[in-house]
Amino acid sequence: MFDCGEGTQLQLLKAGIRHSRISAILISHLHGDHLYGLPGLLSTMTLLHRVEPLTIIGPGGIAAYLDAMPGYAEDEPPEFPIEFVELQEGFGRRIVIDRPDYFVEARPLEHRIITVGYRFQEKVQPGNLDVERARELGVTDYVHYRILKEGKPVVLGNDRVIQPRDVLGEEKRGRVFAYITDTRPCEGGRLLARGADLLQHEATFLHDLVDRARETGHSTAYEAADLAAEAGVGRLLLSHFSARYQDAAPLLDEARAVFERTDAAEELVRYPVEKMDGFSG
Repeated sequence: MFDCGEGTQLQLLKAGIRHSRISAILISHLHGDHLYGLPGLLSTMTLLHRVEPLTIIGPGGIAAYLDAMPGYAEDEPPEFPIEFVELQEGFGRRIVIDRPDYFVEARPLEHRIITVGYRFQEKVQPGNLDVERARELGVTDYVHYRILKEGKPVVLGNDRVIQPRDVLGEEKRGRVFAYITDTRPCEGGRLLARGADLLQHEATFLHDLVDRARETGHSTAYEAADLAAEAGVGRLLLSHFSARYQDAAPLLDEARAVFERTDAAEELVRYPVEKMDGFSG
């Protein structure tokens, strides 16, 4: 889960997402609208007798923030293991989660305080197995088929080695989602967004308020779209709109004039991460 603002638990309930499905929470920065929901969520997990470990990732100070919450650490400490991964000022690039089928990369963004952007990327998968070709090479055991599909060589009875490249098609790249919020357009954001299938990028202001965006460490809809076009993303999802805009339509129009494949994020609407043809990831 990326960020945990106030009201997160209610939105999880509306979306039908169980707390137990959350294995990691990635916080972008220590401003209240991005983490005020965290203490309550952890307390609820404890009340529900969670036992699975949880990873909390964010800027340095996130663990101290939770420890300082009145009543949280002393009266209702979590009864499940929590691993904190804290990113300190000046960090460059870091892999903060590395699982068998995906990883999450973190890079610094450009805001008023230390802020982190994230890139969720599925790992490359082996191509389809050409069974007929495998049989021509003498592979008939289904166990060997599975080993080759996993990208490992097999040794036949005559000590002949069959390599995966001999029987597998082109590798399949995984899907990529980039989460970039509360930032000026910056190099860290561009690197996280490069070739992403779906980029969620903040668009706090229209471009006529670009000076205000610079002062507050935010981006305009035009700037978000320009970054998306430069990074070669599949689709752009705008978010984090200023309260001065009662309707996101003007921000969406501004962004689409630069990058057509843009949507404005709406609460509880699902936006699938679909692999886009022609993007390398």
